[in-house]
Amino acid sequence: MADPTPYSSRPSTPPGPSGASAAPPARRSFSSWLLKWLLILIAIVAFGTALYLFVALRYSYAEGERAGYVQKFSKKGWICKTWEGEVAMMNLPGTMPETFRFSVRDDEAALRIADTMGERVVLTYEQHIGLPSCFGETSYFVTSVRAKPGEPQELPGAGQVVPTPAPAPGGGQMAPAPAPVPAPQVPQPPPIQ
Repeated sequence: MADPTPYSSRPSTPPGPSGASAAPPARRSFSSWLLKWLLILIAIVAFGTALYLFVALRYSYAEGERAGYVQKFSKKGWICKTWEGEVAMMNLPGTMPETFRFSVRDDEAALRIADTMGERVVLTYEQHIGLPSCFGETSYFVTSVRAKPGEPQELPGAGQVVPTPAPAPGGGQMAPAPAPVPAPQVPQPPPIQ
């Protein structure tokens, strides 16, 4: 007898040794395939981002020191709070003051900087380029700070150098400041008559 449906839904696989046909392999739906590749893509992006941040934080682009007076220092940020500051660096009289903006990740270094506000300090920093703003607003991260007492302080526009007082040995009181040194006198030409 002939089969009434020429195109039946019977599997096209030949019957097995027992005479029963094997079940067809289950097909994956498009959504499960898409979900699998989406999860793989997210994992690759997360791993790449973590690797990039590790390398950017581990290795510094530049290292150095800057000297000046800490004039601004605060903890900023909406979500990620970071210590941000500004140092006014010494420059020539009559020129615009130059400032150095920096970030601090270490709370111990931040406390040391806060203790030296208004004093002449030397900041040791590392520059890390390409970090997100959650790590700091600048690419310069201060790692240590040291005070520089007794260094000459240039007064802009005054034309004289006045040394800052150094701590007295022993008592902890400040030694009296020496008398200011007058600026050299430049001879003036006679008036034209």
